[in-house]
Amino acid sequence: MEMLYHQFKRRVFGMAHRIVGPNDAEEVAQEVFVRVFRGLANFRGDSALSTWVYRLTVNCSLSHLAKRGRRQEVGDETLADVPAAPAVSRDPGLAARIERALQDLPPGYRAILVLHDVEGLSHEECAAILECRVGTCKSQLHKARARMRELLGPIGGTPT
Repeated sequence: MEMLYHQFKRRVFGMAHRIVGPNDAEEVAQEVFVRVFRGLANFRGDSALSTWVYRLTVNCSLSHLAKRGRRQEVGDETLADVPAAPAVSRDPGLAARIERALQDLPPGYRAILVLHDVEGLSHEECAAILECRVGTCKSQLHKARARMRELLGPIGGTPT
């Protein structure tokens, strides 16, 4: 159990942080691992263990948001806790804008964007985690990216 925890703790926390926000990420991550440890004996191996853990993370995160019925504010002071992508880490102002825009996305869009664009999972892996078809996954990702562009507006000054 300890090995399993150490293998997935950073990714589970990172995914939860980006879906539910910094204030509730630890609570969601704990719930994920409780469910993992309780359900491990029933894991059938129909998918990769990582797919199952990520599915639990997304489901716990979305359930948590539904229960709360609110969105979390992301402050600049919490961004240091979660590793940013290399291109974003060079510009802390941009990183903060992206994190705020991510929190303003609807939870479903946030989940697919985090899985595919942040975690780097394939469309097939995302579809398995979200329990949908690959085409649906691609469509939702396209819509999520379009909404992100709207929320971010022009980056780096005037558009070219």
